[in-house]
Amino acid sequence: MKVGVPTEIKKDEYRVALTPSGVRELTAAGHEVIVQQGAGEGSAISDADYVAQGAQIVPDADAVFAGADLVVKVKEPQAVEIAKLREGQTLFTYLHLAPDPEQTQGLVASGATCVAYETVEDRLGRLPLLAPMSEIAGKIATQAGAFMLEKPLGGRGLLLGGVPGVAAGRVMVIGGGVVGQNAASIALGMGAEVYIFDMSIDRLRELEHTLNHQASTCYATTLDIEQRLPEVDLVIGAVLVRGQKAPHVVTREQLALMKPGAVLVDVSIDQGGCFETSRPTTHTNPTYEVDGITHYCVANMPGAVPITATYALTNATMPYVIKLASLGVHEALRADPGFMLGLNVAAGKVTYAPVARDQGLEYTDPAEALSLVPTAA
Repeated sequence: MKVGVPTEIKKDEYRVALTPSGVRELTAAGHEVIVQQGAGEGSAISDADYVAQGAQIVPDADAVFAGADLVVKVKEPQAVEIAKLREGQTLFTYLHLAPDPEQTQGLVASGATCVAYETVEDRLGRLPLLAPMSEIAGKIATQAGAFMLEKPLGGRGLLLGGVPGVAAGRVMVIGGGVVGQNAASIALGMGAEVYIFDMSIDRLRELEHTLNHQASTCYATTLDIEQRLPEVDLVIGAVLVRGQKAPHVVTREQLALMKPGAVLVDVSIDQGGCFETSRPTTHTNPTYEVDGITHYCVANMPGAVPITATYALTNATMPYVIKLASLGVHEALRADPGFMLGLNVAAGKVTYAPVARDQGLEYTDPAEALSLVPTAA
C-alpha cells in the first residue's frame, strides 16, 4: 500500500504524522511511503532522515494526495485538503467532527473513508490515540495559564506558586481525565493550591491516590463550581464527552464571579469548548479578554512542542497505521471493534453516532457503511 504524509497546514502546527522510524517499519513490511518535502522540518526531521529509511520525497500536497491509498495526518484536514480526497482513499488523523459541520459535509462529499484518532478505543475502553496529546495538552495548559497570569500579559500579576510569606495561587481543574490529571500534577509541582472536579466518584478516588492527596478532589455540580469560581486565579477546562461537543461548565454570566485578570484555559476547544465564551485561538494570538477574564483557547496546544508531541503521537498511532497498510481498511477495522469505533465517515455516510446526533444528520452503522467502500484492487 502507498502511505502518504502531507505537511500540516493548520496555523502554527509543526507536528508531522510519521517519523523515520515509522517509515522504516512500513517499508520493511513492503509498503511505499511518500512524504511531502519539508513535512518533518517543524519536528526537526529532515527529508534526508526520511529518505534514509526508504521514503520517497514529493514536492507538494497534490502529489501526496494523488499518490497515496492511505493518508496519515495530525490535525483535521483543511478545506483545500478535503478537496484533494477521493473515493477509495483512507484518511487517518484527528477529526473532532462534532463541532465542525463544514468539515463533516466535506468529508461526506469526498467519498473517502475517514478514521479519527480521537474515537479509537482499546480493549479496556480507553482512548489510546488521544491520551498522549491529552497528557501534553494538560501540562501545557497549566504552564500557559501560569504565564498568562503575569501582569504584562493581562493577568492578575500573580505568581502561581507564591513565595514564603505570600500565598500560592489557586487552580481549578474541571474534568479529571488524562488532561485534568496532568494539568493538576503540573499545578501542584508549581506549588499552587489545586481543586480538581469530576462527576465520577470512582475517578476522584483514583485521583486522590495518583496526586498523593495533595489536591482537593471535588464533585462537579454547577453550584460547587460556581461557589469556587470567586476564589480561584486559574481555571482549566478539561472536559471530554467522547466524540461529542463539550458541555459548557462555565457560562458568561458566571465570569462576573471571578477575580479581574483571572485566566481560563480551555483544553476542550477542539470539541467546541467547555466555557460559553470560548472560541478557538492560535499560538500566534493565543488569548482574548471577555468581561475582564483572559481566555486561552489554542486549538492545537501540543503543536507548540512538536518534537515531544510528534514522537509521543506516532508511538501511539504507528501500530494502527501498520494495520491499515498491511490489512487494508476493511480487514483492519473488522478485526478490532475498538478500531472500528474510529470510523467517523465512510461511503458518504456519518458512522459515529455522537457526531450525527450533534449535527442532526442520519447515522449509519459503521460496519454497514464500510461494506459499501470499494475494496482495493
